[in-house]
Amino acid sequence: MQVKNIEEIVNKLSSILPEGIQGVKTDVEANFKAVLQSTFAKMELVTREEFDVQTQVLSRTRAKLEALEKKVIEMEAQTQTLK
Repeated sequence: MQVKNIEEIVNKLSSILPEGIQGVKTDVEANFKAVLQSTFAKMELVTREEFDVQTQVLSRTRAKLEALEKKVIEMEAQTQTLK
């Protein structure tokens, strides 16, 4: 996950802290950031760019598979007519 996104989440979490905790805001923000980074790393998330690339690869693979299936059907039909 991009640092910018984590910073946005940390800022949102910090903004809802009670008044009495605002004095330790820097420490709390650092802890929020560490926990979020650790959690997101464990989740093995992919970026939107990586997802889009894999979607394109899957689309091309699907098109090739459909073309091969069509060829197999045609070849099977030809062998049936030769019998």
